[in-house]
Amino acid sequence: MTQQIPSTEPELAGVRNFRDVGGLPTVDGRRVRHGVLFRSGHLAHATATDAEFLGSLGLHTIFDFRNAADQKLEGADVELPGVRNLNLPLTDPADGAEFWQMVRDGHVDQLRELLGDGKAAARMSATYRAIVRERTADHTRVLAELAEDSVPALMHCAAGKDRAGLSIAVTLLAIGVEREAIIADYLESNAKHRRYKVRRSSDAPEAWSPEVMELLSPLFDARAEYLEAAFDEMEQNWGSVERYLEEGLGATPELREKLRAKLLD
Repeated sequence: MTQQIPSTEPELAGVRNFRDVGGLPTVDGRRVRHGVLFRSGHLAHATATDAEFLGSLGLHTIFDFRNAADQKLEGADVELPGVRNLNLPLTDPADGAEFWQMVRDGHVDQLRELLGDGKAAARMSATYRAIVRERTADHTRVLAELAEDSVPALMHCAAGKDRAGLSIAVTLLAIGVEREAIIADYLESNAKHRRYKVRRSSDAPEAWSPEVMELLSPLFDARAEYLEAAFDEMEQNWGSVERYLEEGLGATPELREKLRAKLLD
């Protein structure tokens, strides 16, 4: 397929949080190449026009980090001819279907108990740490796939914020992108048109009250503190981000040079 790099970010009707991470600066003065690494929310609700656009990107591989519960809720990704879909389920951002059932069904008093007093944000930070600590094999595979033949690639989870956001961050760290730029890109998920649509079982006004939405907000926000918790976990467990990449993920200098050749200008 012929790769078509859009001049402006597209407005996709059925896919949230899509963007090209091209242009981000590295610590040695290079930039991520446009048209080789994309991120988004799930593709299950992509329209025919969305699918046509995605098909024009020349994608080799779509990395889907959703688990079975996500796929049951949202559906399977739209099929793009000639594009490989690689499902690597990562830890649920809030750890468990029962939790999300309560988020969708719970009354304000239940949500207050579950999420109030900083519990929601603490849960998110803890989950980012757990993904770094426990899912090294998955991120090892992501980097190995990208270094070989999986580019151009698109990474997504449900919202394109947590699991995909962390996987994008790991990839960008491996090719030497500035940490501040990684965080800035991550925070782009907060734009109104990118945000995941919160699902609640009731349309009653109390189900969408300001207090309920405030309690749910930490689960659907991209917060720098979450990504900083992931970086801190790398440093605590491996001594540094560099040692996390090399010892935790097997990102040898040779592999990282392959990644730079594929992903950087």
